[in-house]
Amino acid sequence: MRTLGGVRLGKIAGIEIAADWSLLIIFWLIFSALAIGVFPAWHPEWSTALAWATALAAAILFFCSVLLHELSHALVGRAHGVTIRRITLFMFGGMAHMENEPPSPRAEFFMAIVGPLTSLAIGICCVWIVAIAAGPLDIDLEQPQAALSQLGPLATLLAWLGPVNIFLGIFNLVPGFPMDGGRVLRALLWALTGDLQKATRAASRVGQGFAFLLMATGLMMVLGLRMPVLGGGLVNGLWLALIGWFLNNAAIMSYRQLLVRASLERVPVARLMQTQVTRVDPAMRVSELVDEHLMPSGQRTFPVERDGEFFGLVSLTDLRKRPRAAWGDTTVAEIMTPAKALVCLHAQQDAPRALTLIAEGNFNQLPVLDNGRLVGLLRREDIVKWLAVHEETAPSRNSH
Repeated sequence: MRTLGGVRLGKIAGIEIAADWSLLIIFWLIFSALAIGVFPAWHPEWSTALAWATALAAAILFFCSVLLHELSHALVGRAHGVTIRRITLFMFGGMAHMENEPPSPRAEFFMAIVGPLTSLAIGICCVWIVAIAAGPLDIDLEQPQAALSQLGPLATLLAWLGPVNIFLGIFNLVPGFPMDGGRVLRALLWALTGDLQKATRAASRVGQGFAFLLMATGLMMVLGLRMPVLGGGLVNGLWLALIGWFLNNAAIMSYRQLLVRASLERVPVARLMQTQVTRVDPAMRVSELVDEHLMPSGQRTFPVERDGEFFGLVSLTDLRKRPRAAWGDTTVAEIMTPAKALVCLHAQQDAPRALTLIAEGNFNQLPVLDNGRLVGLLRREDIVKWLAVHEETAPSRNSH
């Protein structure tokens, strides 16, 4: 099933798992690098089919380990009162989508630290299994690759997967928000200052500093400089700079999201929604809808209602379902989006949750119901207007 920005893979422990389309890029890069370069170099005697099959298994297991990393965040967060309904795997790893901030520094700390610990545990277990399965290896420090050639396909796969997860765990502990280490830093600053907003701002700046360091390092590698551990080269340099650019944007956006949530905190949908909206009958002709309602007004979406019963929404985009010549013979009911297919809000629902639903579904507006009856529409611009008025005056949130 398709979802926003990718494909829905299923649910684990009630949490929806989705894969962003950008995942295909990094999956192919890992798979091809292992199949064409790494495994043939370790095992020249392997057939092409064996190298490619092992590489495919390694790439799949790598993203399974990333999923376990994110699931650990989600499950620990949920145990501490954080609402997480969705995890997305994408080009740079994964993301557990939080609908609210952790309620305390303690909750933030445990939720953040469990991800890297999970990756480290996976990595150590893989290395331990290789050591048990392969037994004592004759390792020549000048030619360590010769020892790897003694491993079978499964041990070879784990010998690659283990160190990669260990590196992933250590890298995520770098104190650059919104990475896990940055969230650990934010938890400590939050505990010291008692102010989540100030702690987030400070952790975000550290995250931006780390991101600029990555971008500068990547640029130097592109220009020919070799770095310890990281090496050099155009591809490695560009990749490192890209990661830095992504982390910088993520640090900025994470802080902005906190400000948005602070502005909308404890604000019910009823305070933001539009109540003065024109409603149309399901039997109305589309031509009448266009001529008498759509064109003369600034309203682009109309609730479809009769005798207080809400049937659905009809919008400008729904007109494309019928050719213009057929509008005079087509009713609104034939082109509308029925109520059962819509995401609906409740009048007393918190605005942050409504914003999450609008963003995840890429909706322009959502109907607001009260005991099954339509009471208004909440539009993107209604939320933007509220933020423009209130965001700058949003109070800092102190720990409880």
